Amino acid sequence: MNQTQIDGNVIDRCKRGDVRAFRELYNAYAAAMYNICLRMTGNVSDAEDTLQEAFIQVHRNIGKLEREASVTAWIKRIVVNHCLNNLRKKKVYFEEVEEVEVAEEVGIDEDSFTWTVSAVKSAIHGLPQGYRTVLNLYLFEDYSHREIADMMGITESTVKTQYMRAKEKVRQIVKQQNLIR
Repeated sequence: MNQTQIDGNVIDRCKRGDVRAFRELYNAYAAAMYNICLRMTGNVSDAEDTLQEAFIQVHRNIGKLEREASVTAWIKRIVVNHCLNNLRKKKVYFEEVEEVEVAEEVGIDEDSFTWTVSAVKSAIHGLPQGYRTVLNLYLFEDYSHREIADMMGITESTVKTQYMRAKEKVRQIVKQQNLIR
C-alpha cells in the first residue's frame, strides 16, 4: 500500500483505535518518512529513532487530524519537527549572518566533471549539519526559505546563506571527487 491508497476510511479507523488501520497508515508512509529522517539526521540509528518517535506522535494525535486530505503534509510536518528537535538536542547551530545580499549563482562549467547520484549523495552527507538541514528542507522537502526560517528559529537571510553555501560546498566536493578519479 502506498500513500495515495490511504483514504478517509483508514483514517477514521485509526481515530477509533484500530491497530490494523494504523499499521496500514504506517506501511504507507514509513519508507518516505524514513528517507526524510535519514537525509536530515545523517545516520541510520538516529533516522530510525526519529521515525519511531514521529509515528508515536502520529498515533497519539491522529484524532486531531481534521482533514484526511492533508494526512501526508501532517505526517511530514511531524517527522520534520522531530528531526529538527533531534538536531537541537545534538546542539547543531546555524550560523547567523547579518542582512547580506545573496549574489546570483556564478556560472560553473559543469561539463568538466561528472555528477553522479552517489557523488552528490556523498557530498550532501559530508556537509556540516546546518548546511545539510537547510539544503534537505529546501530541495527535497520543498519548504520555502521563510518556512525553514520559522521552523528553525533563524532569519530568512541565514537560511538563504546556508543554502547558497551548502550548494557551493556540494559542487566543490563533487568536483574534488572527480579530480581524484
